[in-house]
Amino acid sequence: VERTCSKMADQTEKAFQKQRGIFLNKKKYIVGQGPKKEPRFVRNVGLGFKTPREASEGTYIDKKCPFTGNVSIRGRILTGVIQSMKMKRTIVIRRDYLHYIKKYNRFEKRHKNLSVHCSPCFRDLALGDLVVVGQCRPLSKTVRFNVLKVQKAKGAKKQFQKF
Repeated sequence: VERTCSKMADQTEKAFQKQRGIFLNKKKYIVGQGPKKEPRFVRNVGLGFKTPREASEGTYIDKKCPFTGNVSIRGRILTGVIQSMKMKRTIVIRRDYLHYIKKYNRFEKRHKNLSVHCSPCFRDLALGDLVVVGQCRPLSKTVRFNVLKVQKAKGAKKQFQKF
């Protein structure tokens, strides 16, 4: 029985990509039945976040994905707005907050940018979308968070995103 490239996982890297704990070379099939669906490692990250359908039914392989890879979510859960999507599987989010100035008894607007790993299971992202991210182990020099949930942006004008 031959395997077609469409059934196998997306192979776009130089090294062969496979999921940890999944055996790919099963040869025996029950007579009369063709090859079944490829086995796939998928997990629930917990904390009330649902596993996206694309994570369980897709064919992508990402070892840094919290749903299909070797990354656990622990620590802080933050929200931010997507500001840049120019990197491969990494996005930059902007977190707006207010800082109190005691002398003037007023607040000033401030922001921080955060590099976040974005799994391929979140396909339809756009600038301005609100994302919920969870802290994980360091994935690279600047990336310590992983996207857990995406809320579509409302078609409003650009403004201070917290309000």
